[in-house]
Amino acid sequence: RAESLPEQGPSQHCQGEPTPWAGSVLYSVPSHLRHEEGAPSSTPARDRPSCGPKKPLSKSQSLGEAVAWSSPQKGPVPSLRELTFGTADGELGQLLHSPAGVCGVLLGCQAATLARLSAWLHEQLVGLEEQQQLLEAELVGKRWGALRILEPEPCCESGNAWYFRVGFTFGQSQLELAAKVPKPCCSSLGVQSSLGTHCSIQRLLGRFTDHLPRELLLPGNPGEQGQSPSRQRPACPATHPALQVLLCAEVPHQTLAEFVRGSQGLHRTSPGHYERLCCLLLLQLCLGLEHLQEQNVGQGDLSPENLLLVQCPCPPGSQQGKKEPLGLSLPRLLISGFFKAKEKRRPYSTSQEQDWAKGLAAPTSPAADELKLGSLIYEILHVDISLEDALGFRSNRLPEIPSLSIYSAGLRRLATLLLHRDPSRRASIPQARSILQVLLWGPRQELFARSRKTLPLLQSWVEVKRALLLLRFAENSAGAGGRAGLEEWLCCQYFQEVTEHTLYQVTQDLYA
Repeated sequence: RAESLPEQGPSQHCQGEPTPWAGSVLYSVPSHLRHEEGAPSSTPARDRPSCGPKKPLSKSQSLGEAVAWSSPQKGPVPSLRELTFGTADGELGQLLHSPAGVCGVLLGCQAATLARLSAWLHEQLVGLEEQQQLLEAELVGKRWGALRILEPEPCCESGNAWYFRVGFTFGQSQLELAAKVPKPCCSSLGVQSSLGTHCSIQRLLGRFTDHLPRELLLPGNPGEQGQSPSRQRPACPATHPALQVLLCAEVPHQTLAEFVRGSQGLHRTSPGHYERLCCLLLLQLCLGLEHLQEQNVGQGDLSPENLLLVQCPCPPGSQQGKKEPLGLSLPRLLISGFFKAKEKRRPYSTSQEQDWAKGLAAPTSPAADELKLGSLIYEILHVDISLEDALGFRSNRLPEIPSLSIYSAGLRRLATLLLHRDPSRRASIPQARSILQVLLWGPRQELFARSRKTLPLLQSWVEVKRALLLLRFAENSAGAGGRAGLEEWLCCQYFQEVTEHTLYQVTQDLYA
């Protein structure tokens, strides 16, 4: 004990040492002080078996100096991001005497924990970036021969491509990927390959040009537009043109257009559940559009036929492995079509009506994102509003959105802001994202029923909600509820970034 110190961490616990607290996240006494501080032990320290590798002391270091890290007089004040339940009391004492005090320590720990949870959940959804890059390198030069066709028919057909489920062996893992076969004149590879990674952007892992395998079935012949629409089997690969194939990380099961068409019954019977799903889908879309605007490379195609839905994997241990029906569970939304970006200045034309018309009609117009998103809200909520009808309104009145749930009024207000004829008063994509977050997770209008809206009130609301969110995570991890998934990640993002100043402005816009 005088010559070396045991390695810290639960992995260095001695085999045969009967300490139920060893390796526990709840235990904070340093391992070399357990006996001195009265930790339970059935064997004297000198008779215990060796604990594995030792950490030798330097020549200029005594044992007293080695254990002095737990003393409040030694070392720098620890960062709030590094605090855990196992942090030594000596380090905690330095923080408790800091100017921020206990309240500051707690708030800092909550913010740091939310950031870690958000990063972990994101990793569960999209995978480790290093693994994705290794997979991309492995797929270089691979063609149909390296893939296993899992289904002969497309698992999804969007407006610009067919998607096939294929398998690929990557090390010891059997991966399921999507082989995207773009329709003629619909490829946006030049733009898509230059986009950064994002949860709401379709990720390309590889590409190649090859003839279609004989077993694949397409709706007609992709090389001959005059063919019958019935599914045909190619007669011979040599008679078919070689087609570009893109390998994607996510396997879509339907488009947003198909989801909307098939959910009219759900909207009638469970309007609250359906409109909450709509808010979450629109939020994902806004996050993807914000990413594209920051990249300044391309704009997303907001046609419902080209917005893909990907079923999230069921988290281990959630509801004893039961899966919700597809119409009830929240899927990931992916932007899969892109245009080259044009100048991103917000339009301030002298003719507001002309600007409004151009934004709806031209997909690459600078105003297209906001106007198309506003039109999409009506479409998702099963309210007819074709582009021709929208352009025909001579006043600011738009079709009414029925009040079916607590989300209806907010969605109506958001659509009105996005479709405003005056560009200077039109909501931007970041503003739309903030409004959707407030619709989903608050603060709701009743917060201001008895108290005047002030920055201190909103700050207190954020702090309390962060604490309650972390408590919910703790309860769910203990088995009291389902495991975290996509919605929890979106919620974590919101409370990790939101400030009282943002909330003040957003609630002004939403509840005006």
